[in-house]
Formats: sequence, C-alpha cells, structure tokens
Amino acid sequence: MSEATAAAKSTQAKGSRQRGGIPRVIAIDGPAAAGKSTVGRLIAARLGYPFLDTGAIYRAMTRTALHRGVDLSDDDALSELAASISIDIGPPTQGSIEPCTIFVDGEDVTRFLRQPEVEAAVSLVSRIAGVREALLKVQRDLAGRNAVVMAGRDIGTVVLPEAELKVYLDASVEERARRRYAELSALGMDLDEEDVLHDLGRRDRIDSERSVSPLRPSEDAVAIDTDGLTLEEVVQQLAELIEGSS
Repeated sequence: MSEATAAAKSTQAKGSRQRGGIPRVIAIDGPAAAGKSTVGRLIAARLGYPFLDTGAIYRAMTRTALHRGVDLSDDDALSELAASISIDIGPPTQGSIEPCTIFVDGEDVTRFLRQPEVEAAVSLVSRIAGVREALLKVQRDLAGRNAVVMAGRDIGTVVLPEAELKVYLDASVEERARRRYAELSALGMDLDEEDVLHDLGRRDRIDSERSVSPLRPSEDAVAIDTDGLTLEEVVQQLAELIEGSS
C-alpha cells in the first residue's frame, strides 16, 4: 500500500461517522447517465454536505487538453498536463445544472464541461493511469477535509474505499441514453438520440474494460437499478439506506 493510500484510509477512518451515526462519507458509483450527479446533489443538500461529481474533474481535464491542443493519443503528455494544472472546486452557480463550479488554473471552465467534444473524449482521457493518479489527490483531499457525498466511476473501489456507505446506481443503456438526450437537448444542443445511445455504449465499454480503475461496483456497495423509478423514488431509497446505516 502506498503512503498516499494509507494516509487516505487513516483520514477516512478517523471520525468516520458523525451527527447521530450518519455516514460521514457517501460514495455513489455507476455508469454514465445513471443519475449519480442528480441524486448525489439532492442527498448532499438534505444532509448539508458538499457534493462532488468527480466526472466534472475529468471533464475539466479533458476540456483543458482539447483547449491547449494536447494530443489525446499521447498518454505521457496528458499525464504531464494533469500533474501540472491546478483544479479547484466551488459551490454551484445559480441556474447551473452542474453540482459544483470547477476552476482550472483559476479559470471557471464549468460552462464547457458538457460540450459534445468533451463528452466524446472524456472516457479516453480518464482511462490513462497517469491522469487518474494525478486527479486522485484532488478527490481524496476534499474527502479528507469534509463530510462529503462523492459520485463517480471508482469512488467506492479506489478513491474512497473506506466510505461508510457505498451505492451503485445503474440503469439500462437505453434508459440512460433517453435521460442524457433530454438533458443535453434542454441545453440547446442539436443531437440525435441514436448518436447519444451509441456514445454511451462506447463509453461503457471503455470504462469497464480499461486496465486502471475499471467501472465496477465494490463488493460492499448497495446496487440500485433505477429503470422505471422516478428521481424522487431513487432519492428516497438512498435516504432510507442512510437512515438505516446510522
């Protein structure tokens, strides 16, 4: 075990529960468009916790690479970029669909995170070991300082393996494509739903087959299949899990 991993686990173990036994750290994992961000944001608001969608960090990294003209097939260059940039997180701005504001080297890049070219490239960038290693510290630093609800692809398995409550949200790729299409269309993006379905299938394969931190539920995660469930029903299930774990 590396010193960084040991330190992270030690930090998480100390004071891991608070406020009448409510979990201090809640990890929400799942594939793209499974509802992690929306559900996590609502649960965090109920608890008065900050919320971090780690996908936003990887999108910020991807946007920066595209903006600076870094070759997305050059793993070394992308790893060097990830290690060199400063990523900060702030509360969401009013009216934003993003659960937080993301700054890269002091620039607010939040409005670029859902651009089609970023969506298309983020899984390619996030598969790279050097990129994941560089951005892992950002995620663990936040969890070490605060109680937090954190969502992503490998929170329960890699980023915060000692989280007291781990949830894996899932849905069929067809249902997830419908949700993502509606979300992006509401932002004024001109897309074809079949293209969104194809892109999600491609991202699922990249995320689940990558050699570093592949997408999978942790052994102790509670799986929630959100097909056919309303947002309110999913949030209620998670709220009941939190209450039951206290």
